[in-house]
Amino acid sequence: MDGIINFFKPAGMTSHDAVAYFRRLLGTRKVGHTGTLDPMATGVLPICIGKGTKVSEYLLGVDKEYIAELTLGTSSDTQDSTGTVVNSSDKIVSKEQIEDAFDSFRGEIDQIPPMYSAKKIGGKKLYELAREGIEVERKSRRINIKEIKILQNRDNRRVTFYTRCSKGTYIRSICNDIGEMLGTYGHMSYLLRVGVGAFTIEDSYGMDTLDKMDKDTLNRIIQPIDNAILFMGSINLEDSYYKPLTNGVRVELSGGLSLASNKLYRVYVSDKFIGIGKIIGENDRKTLKMEKVLIR
Repeated sequence: MDGIINFFKPAGMTSHDAVAYFRRLLGTRKVGHTGTLDPMATGVLPICIGKGTKVSEYLLGVDKEYIAELTLGTSSDTQDSTGTVVNSSDKIVSKEQIEDAFDSFRGEIDQIPPMYSAKKIGGKKLYELAREGIEVERKSRRINIKEIKILQNRDNRRVTFYTRCSKGTYIRSICNDIGEMLGTYGHMSYLLRVGVGAFTIEDSYGMDTLDKMDKDTLNRIIQPIDNAILFMGSINLEDSYYKPLTNGVRVELSGGLSLASNKLYRVYVSDKFIGIGKIIGENDRKTLKMEKVLIR
């Protein structure tokens, strides 16, 4: 049991709860998730199993895709509909103003993490401090909103939108900040994650389906480990490289001019995936060093 299951997380479940669910379902302790998804949110949460847990760190950095709803006129302490309303406004904004505000969030922007988040400051999670009534200063960080588009606008009060963004992006904060930009307030009233890298909502499995599967069927839906890192380039070598690479020996590559130095690659030997390697060296003297050996 080594690989990834594309899980459709239901509302109300934490990412930690999802890991516990799969440990019970599969009868194994070696389970991990690929980055937290808010309890109120639903959608794609790739679950790593067995040796698949060794690639979870690489999935943290891939783009995420969401469909969300911004509700204008109120803001909450959590920046979403689960929190306590702290501000409200009757200000009416126009369709054009909303469109202009969304357009201004496209590309690289600075974002301040919300207090109700899992980010740690001084060894403590921000949401733990927030629950104690403590607010601390947070540094903004650079994120990239690669796509953002309005899907539906209901009376200029509830706006459904799609976005594809870099790691570390808080959709709740986008909703809050758009509300402030419009001179009113806003909060996130719905969140569906529809993609994490190569994992899409169309190929995900919910609990109702998983609970009905027997062990053999569950094994069949576990995707190979390398499916999680298709964004990396690949190297396919002949059989003679198998033993040295799996034993941690650096190997010299002939004809490796097109391979970028200090870059990670999926490594195959005779089409069999063996792990993740890095190219070392320049020009015609390049070697391959395995970063992670992931064969059985």
